[in-house]
Amino acid sequence: MRFEVVTLFPEMFAALTDYGISSRAIKQGLVSLSCLNPREFTTDKHRTVDDKPYGGGPGMLMKTEPLVAAITAAKARLQKAGPESGAGTGQQAKTIYLSPQGKPLNQAAIEQMAQGSDLILVCGRYQGIDTRVIDSVIDEEWSLGDFVLSGGELAAMALIDALIRLQPGALGDDDSALQDSFSGGLLHWPEYTRPSDFAGATVPEVLLSGDHKAIAQWREQQSLGATWLKRPDLLNRKNLSTKQRELLDEFINEYNLADGDQNESPPGKFRSECDEQEQDH
Repeated sequence: MRFEVVTLFPEMFAALTDYGISSRAIKQGLVSLSCLNPREFTTDKHRTVDDKPYGGGPGMLMKTEPLVAAITAAKARLQKAGPESGAGTGQQAKTIYLSPQGKPLNQAAIEQMAQGSDLILVCGRYQGIDTRVIDSVIDEEWSLGDFVLSGGELAAMALIDALIRLQPGALGDDDSALQDSFSGGLLHWPEYTRPSDFAGATVPEVLLSGDHKAIAQWREQQSLGATWLKRPDLLNRKNLSTKQRELLDEFINEYNLADGDQNESPPGKFRSECDEQEQDH
């Protein structure tokens, strides 16, 4: 997979090219990452990349001509290189604008994107970019969430890092990505490492038992429980099997007993909603 990033601050992407999993994947040729700076496509002596918005008001917008020229150059560079030069699929690259007005990114979207075309990521700055640029050259808008950043670079880096994790060979064990939170619609189970007794808190005995079947079942139950406690909205969107419902019921009962409260805690709202749905059907 190949990434072309249109950004006024290409040096920020050293966080990906120089460190960690993403750096290793790039050095191994599993993915490629290049940046194009709209400032390189300016024609005035001051290399101006911002301009005032029509209608007045605070802030500036990215200047249209150099931005479109940079995007066009990124497309040409990917087409010229061809899929044989990297991990490209041969499909036409998608141009994505990182924007707070975009669709919220989630793991399902990341997984679908990881199977698709190469990407041109456009990082906005100032108050954003001209709507006509979005209408004419942007294929998709994506957002990290309902908040505003100073620019699209951090969002682009988060997206690239998430996509690199899903590329074959990027992780030491390809199964690691399959066990990440959200991959199966649930949060990851609790993890423990040495020492087995830390400040009086001990590791669950099942993890020390060597019984792989029991460990797998414990992890599934804890994954369900963690999702119920922290993100019950995810459970409302997931069709649990009979076995999973039994494991979750057991977790909830044990949780309420340990909490010393027989009344439903806030996550119990999920239980009542599910019970109502079952009665309706």
